[in-house]
Amino acid sequence: MKLNILFLVRKTKLNKKGVCPIRCRITYNKKRSQFSTGLFINPKHWNNKQQYVEPPEPDAELKNTQLSLIKTKLSQAFLMLQVKEETFPVEDIYLLYKGEKTQKEQGVLEAFKRYLESLKKLIDIDIQRGTWVKFDYTHKHVKAFIKHKYNRNDYPLSKLNLQFLADFEYYLKTEKNLGQATINKMIQRFRKPIRIAVAEGHLDRDPFMLYKAKRTRNSIVFLSPEELQKHEKHEFSQPRLKFVKDLFVFCCYTGLPYRELMDLKPIHIVKGFDGNRWIEIKRQKTSKALSIPLLPKAEAILDKYLIDEKYVFPRISNQKYNSYLKEIGVIVGFDKKLTTHMARRTFASTVLLYNDVPMEIVSELLGHSSIKITQDSYAKVMKKRISLEINRLKGSG
Repeated sequence: MKLNILFLVRKTKLNKKGVCPIRCRITYNKKRSQFSTGLFINPKHWNNKQQYVEPPEPDAELKNTQLSLIKTKLSQAFLMLQVKEETFPVEDIYLLYKGEKTQKEQGVLEAFKRYLESLKKLIDIDIQRGTWVKFDYTHKHVKAFIKHKYNRNDYPLSKLNLQFLADFEYYLKTEKNLGQATINKMIQRFRKPIRIAVAEGHLDRDPFMLYKAKRTRNSIVFLSPEELQKHEKHEFSQPRLKFVKDLFVFCCYTGLPYRELMDLKPIHIVKGFDGNRWIEIKRQKTSKALSIPLLPKAEAILDKYLIDEKYVFPRISNQKYNSYLKEIGVIVGFDKKLTTHMARRTFASTVLLYNDVPMEIVSELLGHSSIKITQDSYAKVMKKRISLEINRLKGSG
């Protein structure tokens, strides 16, 4: 964007001496700012087209030199602001020309960065580190998008509109090959610091107020009763695969997420009110207490590993766990990709819902923050269960 510098003679401000002031108008990014040059001339001696003071104006040459100097200093100030590659309003050009502190317009990434810094202080107080990492991941994508789309290091908050969000979504799909569900989550996180910018007065209103996330079709992939049985019966010769198989089966009968599986300690295994053993542990993601009764198959695996150690199971990274599960899937002959989360879905679907356990109990055992999350995710599973029961009735009729 160019800087336009124009000198104007205010004939309406003619004083008793017959002279009027010369003002300077600077225009940048479709915004204007005016200030007085401190120079006065007879308006008859001003060549507006050439932007030049003409004789017989007293000290015409000196006044032209001063105007030229003002123009040069303004151009230098503009160049200095451009070199910083930051967004700035037209007023900053004048302030820098005067040698005063600029009122830098706040940018999108600057606002996001401030939010990340405040969020970081809440780790292990109100949020888990994983939550902060997800917001930081979103910040990196927004930064890459601004560089890709606008070739700049930041973008003015005041310029945000729905089109910015549409372009960002398109970028994530085409350049980053992300799925719609992931994109929806990323946009949801991106909107958080923008709402805070509105609350702090950096924006008059939420530019994304009318945004509606595109709906996604949730496909819950889990092992059927037959597949789960096939997995349980398969014998592996390699110790690492035996171990990962045990972890997976244990999760299929407890619904524990990876983080809680690795954090499981002997103190989390308690004797319940019914005389049976239960897992009592707090879920990190939702800070909700999990109370899970141990089914016989989970109890058998627990007894295999439960020794006087800090943790029930040996440590394994999520990456390695998933990598070994992928290997197991190929060996057993599944056409589904085994993941740590699939065990949790198998627990909800095959172990609980397929055995007529009510949705509210499933939600409680999974540690969901609300039953709506469970209903949204597993409604199709329930329909499939109903369909199977109806077909069974038809067959026996």
